[in-house]
Amino acid sequence: MAIDWDSLTFSFTATDIMYTATCNQGEEWQKGELVPYGNISISPAAGVLNYGQGLFEGMKAQRSVNGGIVLFRPERNGKRLTDGALRLGMPPVPLEMFLEAVEEVVAANARWVPPTGKGALYIRPVLWGSGPILGVAPAPEYTFMIYVCPVGPYFKGGMHPIALKVSDDHHRAAPGGSGAVKAIGNYAPGMMPSKNAKKEGFAEIIYLDSVEHKYIEEVGAANFFCVKDGVIYTPELTGTILPGITRASIIDLARHRGYEVIEERVDIDFVLESDECFCAGTAAVISPIGAICKGEICTTYCNNQVGPVTQELYDALTSIQTQTAADEFGWIRAVPIPNLPAK
Repeated sequence: MAIDWDSLTFSFTATDIMYTATCNQGEEWQKGELVPYGNISISPAAGVLNYGQGLFEGMKAQRSVNGGIVLFRPERNGKRLTDGALRLGMPPVPLEMFLEAVEEVVAANARWVPPTGKGALYIRPVLWGSGPILGVAPAPEYTFMIYVCPVGPYFKGGMHPIALKVSDDHHRAAPGGSGAVKAIGNYAPGMMPSKNAKKEGFAEIIYLDSVEHKYIEEVGAANFFCVKDGVIYTPELTGTILPGITRASIIDLARHRGYEVIEERVDIDFVLESDECFCAGTAAVISPIGAICKGEICTTYCNNQVGPVTQELYDALTSIQTQTAADEFGWIRAVPIPNLPAK
């Protein structure tokens, strides 16, 4: 099947191979195996189905300008998966096992990696309680799986300013909860507010904190940044915000390029008076924000064009990810793979 790489969207496409491994509670993980992509069998009493004991990661493999296939800071995803597993009472997957599994499944699906600049191979590691359990308690068995699919831009239009709506009625997370990990239960509650915002013409929701209802937390499933008088601001990690790998990379990149970056609680009123805004994540990479509306108040940024700081950081980040520019930070990890052409 030939793929029209120019028409790729951020949507699911079944590929060839997936990775799977299992572990009993209280035991050590054993090396998993590559199997043909397909449906799985699971008990109706599985911990993940009844009590939501599960989490996931989001990563990308890209074809560099040198023709190879590379990963971006995969060890950070492995560390975040470990943090999430500990928070949800699951046995953490060892980092080396995680990295080897990611490389193996990417190599096995190399023909699905888009040409440079045409998209990426999205990698979805998942860890869940697959063993049957009745009663709120850790499952007796766990499954770690990875599947992949080729994707295009997360927001329609790619590097084009998006409009966001501030949510007054819904919140993403609360202090003491699981907002800092990629628990599966964090995402279903956001589907209805997001769907309603899109009906009104917005690309996504901006969530405020659940205590004072005035500090920005996240943009749907992405981290938030704004720029005021040349200074970059982003919400600090308080336990209710996901510690994004792209977020951390942007902070490092910006400081390396001479920008002051302040991590603090960011008031929505301050944001509405800022010079430019963008959101960032593995799926979105960097997406410029053209407008933010809170009730009847709407602010347009940079005449609904991509802001200069946003563009600079996007170019710097994607250049490293595709090896167009030197990787001064040691973020890129090459995937050992036969020299196969793109499909």
